[in-house]
Amino acid sequence: MQTNCSVYIATSLDGFIAKPDGDVNWLHDPGYTIEGEDFGYNAFMKSIDALIMGRLTFDKVLSFGEWHYKKPVIVLSKKRRVIPAHLMGKVRFMDGEPPEILEKASKQGFNHLYIDGGKTIQQFLNAGLIDKLIITIIPVLLGEGVPLFGKLKADLKLELLSSSKFGNGFTTLTYKPIYQETS
Repeated sequence: MQTNCSVYIATSLDGFIAKPDGDVNWLHDPGYTIEGEDFGYNAFMKSIDALIMGRLTFDKVLSFGEWHYKKPVIVLSKKRRVIPAHLMGKVRFMDGEPPEILEKASKQGFNHLYIDGGKTIQQFLNAGLIDKLIITIIPVLLGEGVPLFGKLKADLKLELLSSSKFGNGFTTLTYKPIYQETS
C-alpha cells in the first residue's frame, strides 16, 4: 500500500502561517470560534497514522504546554535532541531527505502521514510527495511572517477537490497537487 502525505494547515489571507517571530496566537482570536465546529480537524486526525513535523514546529508545539497528539510524531532534525520524558514513546527524531523519510515511515506501517510545518511542507512539495493540501484561510492580513509556500523547482498546478466556507469568514480549500513528470 502506498503511503499518502497530507497537509492540514491554516494561513492568513496573505499566506502566512505565523508572524515573523513564530507567534501563532492570531489563530486563536475569540472572534474565530464557532461553538462545536472544529473545521474538519478531528476527522482529518482520525484519517492519519502519524505526523511528520519540522523541529521548529515541534518546539512551537512544545511551548503550548499540553501535548494534544494521540498519534506518533516524527520530528525532522539534523541534531539529535532529548525527548521530554512525558513524550517518550510518542515522539521520535528522524533525519534525511523527504523520500527517505517517507520510505522509513512506510516501513514502520504508516499509510497516511500528516505533514506539518512551513519548511517541512515546502520540502515534501518540492519532492513531489504531498498528495493533498487542506488549507484554511483565516480572514486576516498579517503583512509579513512565515510563509506557507516558498521556492519551488517549477510551477505546481493544483486541482481543487472541495471548498467549504464557515460563518466566521474561514474558507477551507482542499487541493490535489498535479506534479509534472520530469524526463
